[in-house]
Amino acid sequence: MPMRWIYLSPHLDDAVLSCGGIIFTQRKAGIPVEIWNWMSGIPADDQPLSDLARSVHAGWEFDTAKEAFTSRLAEDRLAASRVGASARYFDFFDCIYRISDGGEFLYAEELFVPPPPADDKLVDEIAALITENLRPGDILVSPLTIGNHPDHIIVRRAAEQIGHPLRYYADIPYSIWYPDQFTEMTKGLKAETNLLSKEDLRTWQDAVSAYVSQLGVLFGGEEMMKKALRLYWQKLQGIQIFQ
Repeated sequence: MPMRWIYLSPHLDDAVLSCGGIIFTQRKAGIPVEIWNWMSGIPADDQPLSDLARSVHAGWEFDTAKEAFTSRLAEDRLAASRVGASARYFDFFDCIYRISDGGEFLYAEELFVPPPPADDKLVDEIAALITENLRPGDILVSPLTIGNHPDHIIVRRAAEQIGHPLRYYADIPYSIWYPDQFTEMTKGLKAETNLLSKEDLRTWQDAVSAYVSQLGVLFGGEEMMKKALRLYWQKLQGIQIFQ
């Protein structure tokens, strides 16, 4: 079987946001590419919501968790199709919906906090699924966790737990927002720049445009997103992957 590139995407947008241009060039070259989306489970209509979840929904302009994730799943399928990648979806919940065995919200008030001990089992479950679905020759790419989002941290911990050779991508938009974190987290890593043409950049931008519900929150709108990715690309004429 041919070697696959597997991009681990904590949420329904992270891999295309961060690596869409690279993925497109790989697919043009005939390289199999899969995006494994982890926190893509669709909550039930009666899913309890914390104040934090309600606030996030307001930013996305959705009323319910089921509505939000049904729409976001459709957005991601469109984005993946635009860069030519195959997408897989796993049924874990986004951190804003996760509840402890005692019925308490694990992330009740703040989003960018370290994962609590109750999420350790989630790391183990994701690690087991990566191991189950991975082939020996696959190239596995994990988020660096710039921005310190707990779901990104959980996915990276799971990837590092299995012992397979690992590469890393810089989490966009966090690597744009927090350049000091980018510098610190990539210190000592070997960077490989994947060059992108202007056509590749446009395809990347078009793919990210599929995430209609996220563009306002992450970039301030579609045009601001396209400008941000263009400026990001102009520094290196491409995107870096780290080892």
